[in-house]
Amino acid sequence: MPDSLTPEVCLDFAKAFGTYLKGGKVIVGTDTRWSSEFIKGIMMQGLFSTGAKVIDLGVVPTPTVGAMVKELKAHGGLVVTASHNPPQWNGLKFIREDGIFLNEKQGQKLLDIYESKNFTMADKGSVKHFSKAMEIHIQRILEVVKYRLIRRKRFKVVYDACNGAGSIITHKLLTKLGCKVIAINADPKKPFPHGAEPTPKNLEELCEVVKRENADLGFAQDPDADRLAIVDNHGVAISEEYTVTLASKHILSKTFGGRKIIVANLSTTRMMDDVARSMGAVLIRTKIGEVHVSEEIKREKAIIGGEGNGGVIYPPIGFMRDSLAGMALILEYMASSKKSISQLVDQIPRYSIYKTKVECKDQEESEDLIEKTIKIFRQDNFDIDLTDGAKIYTQDGTLHVRPSNTEPIIRIISEGKTEESAQKLAEDLKAKLAS
Repeated sequence: MPDSLTPEVCLDFAKAFGTYLKGGKVIVGTDTRWSSEFIKGIMMQGLFSTGAKVIDLGVVPTPTVGAMVKELKAHGGLVVTASHNPPQWNGLKFIREDGIFLNEKQGQKLLDIYESKNFTMADKGSVKHFSKAMEIHIQRILEVVKYRLIRRKRFKVVYDACNGAGSIITHKLLTKLGCKVIAINADPKKPFPHGAEPTPKNLEELCEVVKRENADLGFAQDPDADRLAIVDNHGVAISEEYTVTLASKHILSKTFGGRKIIVANLSTTRMMDDVARSMGAVLIRTKIGEVHVSEEIKREKAIIGGEGNGGVIYPPIGFMRDSLAGMALILEYMASSKKSISQLVDQIPRYSIYKTKVECKDQEESEDLIEKTIKIFRQDNFDIDLTDGAKIYTQDGTLHVRPSNTEPIIRIISEGKTEESAQKLAEDLKAKLAS
């Protein structure tokens, strides 16, 4: 556990959250990393002291906690997880009563309470263990997909849960969907068998098993099971960007009438623009951060949305990235289209994404470089979106340049029709910024 997340810090954040929620019902869940249970125990003590009524779900995916906040009409939720970060790290995710993470303003209010130490003190709260969360989450998914259609296909599916919070629920869901299930890295007692992010470099074993078993596809999750990556029927790990793109195209294809809106953040692939355009939909782009996407989906009554890191947000199930919802939608798409996953991927224009960064001596310099970027591209009259940093649309592709929230750097994400063009866009900009 990192030095900064001490028992005292955990206890005070729990007291702050209980105070923020004015007591009430709080849903709590954890991932499988070694420190999560220890931290949860401390957090519960802090919540108790504010009079909170804790409902402990045990080890469950982050989206399951979000779904249960709404299902059980709780005041909020708490997940002990560091998501895709290495095993020595841990963290806390705070959820409000509508099943969405706290936004910046709400997070600042929580932080103010934490720093002031002006905590509510009440009679001891209570704790109840709730064992039906995974079953309810699965049932909500089955209610919004054509599960009988999926069952008839008897898809052979391999999944890699990184021995995380998705290990058990994923097997249950896929079995309910009639799949022939092959599980790897699905033992919650042995977390982190490989790198935590479901990126191609961490999915070599999954690719090998999909190929060897002649499976229809493979699914990969991160440790708290909110992100989903896909391995196609040839045993090739496709980009995480395809997860939300394929799910969005599928939902758009079965949505008729009305104004069709989908939502993604500014760094998510331009494949989403192509899909929206081809399906007569409106794509709304938001600032980086899951909460911004979730709030926009809710505000605009969007039919689906998410992030290019493998995060599908499907409102009928919840307002969080949900790997389980993503799996069901992808399988439904394959079943209804009668196409393999590789065929569905081939129907979407391909782009290459290149990521790099520029070191800055301080935050002021990073802001100066963003302004310099804007001036460079305004000279050539390119379209620029200033929602979060600068997103530039050129003839050759797109560039998203934004300051990091955690360190003195600016991040550059470029996208082009080839790897070479994407890299050239970003490196050319870096050279101009250095001059």
